Amino acid sequence: MSILESIILGIIEGFTEFLPISSTGHMIIASDLMDIQQINMTSAFEVIIQFSAILAVVFNYKDKFTLQKIELWKKIVLAFIPIGAVGFVFASTIKAMFVPSIVAFAFIIGGIIFLVVEKFYKNEEHLIDDVEKVSYTQAFYIGLAQVAALIPGASRAGASIIGAMLVGLNRKASAEFSFLLALPVMCATTGYDLVKHYHEFVGANFIVLAVGFITSFIVAYLTMKLFIEFLSRFTFVAFGIYRIIVGVLLLALFV
Repeated sequence: MSILESIILGIIEGFTEFLPISSTGHMIIASDLMDIQQINMTSAFEVIIQFSAILAVVFNYKDKFTLQKIELWKKIVLAFIPIGAVGFVFASTIKAMFVPSIVAFAFIIGGIIFLVVEKFYKNEEHLIDDVEKVSYTQAFYIGLAQVAALIPGASRAGASIIGAMLVGLNRKASAEFSFLLALPVMCATTGYDLVKHYHEFVGANFIVLAVGFITSFIVAYLTMKLFIEFLSRFTFVAFGIYRIIVGVLLLALFV
């Protein structure tokens, strides 16, 4: 992997990880288009850029990482349990689904769901506007919705945001809960990958890894801030349309 490819993939990971457009889907597509093979270096690179995205959450929400916020984190851990359990049990089945055709259909279906939800969504005053006001029941239902993200292309952020909107959170709170919920999910994924592929760091090009890490961190950090600003003025309709267009293009290119 070259430094240029590292920068491109770092930008894609950082930009798509916290948006409802599927980082996994975009990474699969980008790797196919650039003909990047799944070799040792690639596995090490994926671990590194996932870790950088975790740090971006921590830096963006430093105020949430105190003992005073323990109730919030209990709810986030509860929301993590469904995807953690299902992902662990069906890991091999999920891995076999990482193909462009499934990604394409997941893009389209996810886009349609966003458009339907936005069609009937009422941004009323009684909606929850603070992630700390989320109940344990709501957190669990959001976690159940997030399980859909195990389908490549479905989007972890998208599934959890839709789940949050359906149980009574406003758009901003839905996005922020999704950001925080990414932490245990990505820690589990990155930890597992690190244990599984730790030997692949031996002999890896650490300049390429460092470039990818820094690029992904900066882009992810800025994307979260810009996304929240975007949601103060607009809806998720644009993301729904984008998903459908990309899904159709993928079907035309790969299927």
